[in-house]
Amino acid sequence: MSLAPEQQTRTLWEEGRMSAREVVSLSAAVLLTAALVDLAISDRLGLLYDLAFVTVCVGAALAVRPDDFFTVGTLPPLAMAGVVLLLALAQPAAIAEPQDGIVQATMSGLSGHGIALLTGYAACLAVLGVRRRFSSRS
Repeated sequence: MSLAPEQQTRTLWEEGRMSAREVVSLSAAVLLTAALVDLAISDRLGLLYDLAFVTVCVGAALAVRPDDFFTVGTLPPLAMAGVVLLLALAQPAAIAEPQDGIVQATMSGLSGHGIALLTGYAACLAVLGVRRRFSSRS
């Protein structure tokens, strides 16, 4: 006995129903919180933030509705740059040398967290690709 289409449970790839605005706002809030918690634990942005970043990238790709894939596909580098820029302005010693200027601290922060950025971005795009492929089959 098969279920009617409206009674079938959605798979993981079909679950995302949040708007891009909601996903971006929630992602920014989680990333800033993770950065603050990481800085409360240690003086520099570290592994905790990197793990949170990758998790947020995957979560954003799963949460967004299909019409807003482009926005979330561009989110990881912009989110990382935003957090690093805020730290470069407020507390450059957390991502670079204390005497570095804003531009140098931003570049140092981005390069210091490049592996997390690459991993999060690749995972986000992979999840969006799988969701796109799955939705085109349905």
